[in-house]
Amino acid sequence: MSENQLQDAALARIKAETLIESLPWLQDFHGKVVVIKFGGNAMVDQQLTKAFAEDMAYLRFVGIKPVVVHGGGPQITARLAELGIETEFRSGLRVTSPEVMEVVRDVLRNQISAELAGYVEGAGAEAVVLSGEDSNLFRAEKTITDQAGSPLDVGLVGEVTQVNPRVVLEALATGVVPIISTVAPGPDGSLLNVNADLAAASLAVALGAEKLLLLTDVAGLYSNWPNKDSLISEIRVAELVALMPQLESGMIPKMQACLNSLAGGVPRAHIIDGRTPHSILLEIFTSSGVGTLVLP
Repeated sequence: MSENQLQDAALARIKAETLIESLPWLQDFHGKVVVIKFGGNAMVDQQLTKAFAEDMAYLRFVGIKPVVVHGGGPQITARLAELGIETEFRSGLRVTSPEVMEVVRDVLRNQISAELAGYVEGAGAEAVVLSGEDSNLFRAEKTITDQAGSPLDVGLVGEVTQVNPRVVLEALATGVVPIISTVAPGPDGSLLNVNADLAAASLAVALGAEKLLLLTDVAGLYSNWPNKDSLISEIRVAELVALMPQLESGMIPKMQACLNSLAGGVPRAHIIDGRTPHSILLEIFTSSGVGTLVLP
């Protein structure tokens, strides 16, 4: 055999070994719901978005039921700047006036959801664009205090309090990948801007998901950030609760989402690096996995 033929044969063996390695996970997750929070660099890098969409199509065709939830902070900020509307944050939350809320709603649904759905369909799977206001998927209450319990006024910002997953279950039953943006009606019917990490956790609980996956822009959870040697590959709830006060503000809602999902009966939650192409497949279908796994 020539050198090229030997190289091709070696590559073929590696591919075969990878497929065999994925078999236990295919069996484990077949027919199960997996909720994925799409965000970070994966949302603003076209090639990463395309790779993510291909992962969603792949999951769909091997018998897993992916549900995608997303926010869109960078895109919302960019659109507001184009419109000459000032962006303000208090306690890490975007101050959301009715004018800003209209921009949030439009960017999330008509820009981010529509683009991602297009990529998923380009990869061969059907997708449907939804938001928390469709069929009362989410209901929310306005956020009135900060994490320390002090009064906080950030306008139309809320937290998901109820989930009616019927519209998502109907989509999954027909083999469609739901792409969900996180705005939700409040008690008076006005739309509220809700945190996508926490909304994804609430939806995972309501759907009885097998797993919650949260994409971020770091390799996982660190016990001593920014020390790169302190990456945690697996952590239990009690350990995570003890670590929470030490975490960076951006990581807190993601880890709280993990805790909320596990408390609601989701068997496992995972923080993974969205900067790595096909990180979803690497996590689900390889022995080594990636990121930080959170277990009860």
